[in-house]
Amino acid sequence: MFLTHLACPRCGARHDSEALTNLCSCGSPLLARYDLDAVRAAVTPAALAGRGADLWRYRELLPVRDDAHRVTLGEGWTPLWSADRFGAAIGLDRLLVKDEGLVPTGSFKARGAAVGVSRARELGARHVAMPTNGNAGAAWATYAARGGLRSTIAMPLGAPLITRNEVVAAGGELILVDGLIGDAGKLIAEVVAAGGVFDAGTLREPYRLEGKKTMGYEICEQLGWRVPDVIIYPTGGGVGLIGIHKALEELRSLGWIGDKVPRLVAVQSTGCAPVVRAFEAGERRVTPWADARTVAFGITVPAPLGDELILDALYATGGAAIAVDDAEILADLRAFGAAEGLLLCPEGAACLTAARLLRSSGWLGPSDEVVVLNTGAGIKYPETVASAGA
Repeated sequence: MFLTHLACPRCGARHDSEALTNLCSCGSPLLARYDLDAVRAAVTPAALAGRGADLWRYRELLPVRDDAHRVTLGEGWTPLWSADRFGAAIGLDRLLVKDEGLVPTGSFKARGAAVGVSRARELGARHVAMPTNGNAGAAWATYAARGGLRSTIAMPLGAPLITRNEVVAAGGELILVDGLIGDAGKLIAEVVAAGGVFDAGTLREPYRLEGKKTMGYEICEQLGWRVPDVIIYPTGGGVGLIGIHKALEELRSLGWIGDKVPRLVAVQSTGCAPVVRAFEAGERRVTPWADARTVAFGITVPAPLGDELILDALYATGGAAIAVDDAEILADLRAFGAAEGLLLCPEGAACLTAARLLRSSGWLGPSDEVVVLNTGAGIKYPETVASAGA
């Protein structure tokens, strides 16, 4: 393992990666850094082809030193497939879907939980706690149980029922909060302050991001070690988008991909769009969104902690941020299922709506190769089908 330290992207401070760590003293999330020269000497893209079909195939670029601490359920290496019929209907000749609904716990959150729990376990944590909109809590409770750790999960009452049940089934302590994820966060802060519990909230520890960045590695490897023109991602806390951007930077530094930079697109709902509002104003921080609500519950994050990192990724890649309406999300979810046979999660459907609107506006060209992330299994949200008019 080639992890060297943790770095603060805001103030530049360097932190010890061998201690359980949350935020920098300046309040910024921390990023894991690696000796990329050593990685380049140790492994090649060709060598990866013979490895297992999971995210641990990229172990030189992950933070777990001792395999004995690796907590896994086979997460990663999800399919990347073409959506030709739906693409043709919206004017995109090369529309691809990366389907994260096939990982354990049914969402991309399993990637972050696998690496985050593994590293927390390696560094001595025995009890993790976090606020969540649902899927992240389900994943962390599951992987904590797998790794022999306790978990305390707080989520809003409006979170999908299945995610509550996943926490309970994994033996986690579930606390339901009458409010939004920020209210759940306040409760978890009290739990952590009491001592003996590690705060694993979104970007409050540096290793969830490392698991999620493997989506970026996989996209490039599945395309033959090249990048698409555009990657469209549903953005709440933004860890997936930040992680993909980090992965692409690491792969360029390694020389495994060329210099081409895909445009990154952050998708939010018109009912909760703090990143879109900040991006359109050219700002680097968000203003908290009042009265946040959307059918895409996973992206109901009024004030993401990683706002600077999200916006930096969009600006650096010539990307975009777009807010889409719930009615259009549900309509595209239904249309995509009829055309391609896959029931998307509402957050994934939001990305399709964004692709359609960006193509209509001319921001996307007909020949652009566009990767859309479906971040979870649609069967976890059966009510969306009824809402879409089934």
